[in-house]
Amino acid sequence: MLYDKLKENANSGIYPMHMPGHKRNLEFMPHDLPCDIDITEIHGFDDLHNPHGILSETSKLAAELYGSREAFLLVNGTTVGILAAIGACAKSGDKILAVSNCHWSTPNAAKLFGLDIVCIPAKIDEVSGVPVSVSSLAVEAALRQNPEIKLVVITSPTYEGVVSDVTSIAEVVHNAGGLLIIDGAHGAHLGFSEAFPKNATVLGADIVVMSLHKTLPALTQCSLLHICDDSVDVAAIKELLSVLQTSSPSYMLMASIDSCLRLLKSDGVKLFNSYEQNLKLFDVQIKELKKLSVLCHGNHPLCPGFYGFDPSKIVIITKNTGLCSEELAEILRTEYKIEIERVCDDYVIAMTSICDTTEGFTRLAGALNSISSRI
Repeated sequence: MLYDKLKENANSGIYPMHMPGHKRNLEFMPHDLPCDIDITEIHGFDDLHNPHGILSETSKLAAELYGSREAFLLVNGTTVGILAAIGACAKSGDKILAVSNCHWSTPNAAKLFGLDIVCIPAKIDEVSGVPVSVSSLAVEAALRQNPEIKLVVITSPTYEGVVSDVTSIAEVVHNAGGLLIIDGAHGAHLGFSEAFPKNATVLGADIVVMSLHKTLPALTQCSLLHICDDSVDVAAIKELLSVLQTSSPSYMLMASIDSCLRLLKSDGVKLFNSYEQNLKLFDVQIKELKKLSVLCHGNHPLCPGFYGFDPSKIVIITKNTGLCSEELAEILRTEYKIEIERVCDDYVIAMTSICDTTEGFTRLAGALNSISSRI
């Protein structure tokens, strides 16, 4: 049974260096969210698609925390937010601009709404194999060649934690009379500490969509869509969200969104201070790492092609080490009981969050040092 397998994994002792961001750490998930709170839109509990009560309060809190003009709760993940944002900002036959390695929700939105995509080719850092930042010059050149494009979709930060210069890109897009959507699925934790880059919600983007569940203590599928500029057709966003999201939204998911936001408001400073210390400790512990290297951590410098980097991502580079990424992931799983997030051609990704423990960081650092010494 699926339930039994999930419980078996929960009790296995394997440390989760992967999403969701709550890391199964019950200290940050105080609500057991049982079936006795699994309700529908009954009296007194508002309506996700037309909120005026308790859900509206949660939306306002989200906008307050992230500095946006308006925020929408998403229970179908960032994917539904990207679909709705693109559909609301473009009409059938339009061209939109994206990067070739964008999340599949962007090309799916193009198919759904009859749009054509012009892609900026993703550039790869030769040393690490990681895609670099998108430059404003590349966006400007693409818009110059395709002046009819009025919608640009950029991912920042990326899965690997690479950040682009959203402010400069936004200026280029707005000068061309367009709108900028930021797929910030991996950036819901940004903006709460100076140790991390600023969030795109305050950098000039028109719409930012983010997954709370990826990097913060929230259940899977919990996301937000932020409207950051008056030029966005908010009514069109609302209409498409009511079409694309379920008509029976889970109150357990919405309660998780609300709890996550309230935790950030009440304890965010303390939690991020502790998180910064854990990341600094990890950097110290891997400073003598040989063979393997960790992107922008330890002694690894900021790559020339990166505008910025999100230190929450632990990207372990296997390129030219004699150990392939699949082998590294298997060794971490079987010998050290660490499950990483993603295996790529030349690296693996471990995801961290405010819910990670010092023991978790130390275990990963120790494992990497041990594995590296054996290569």
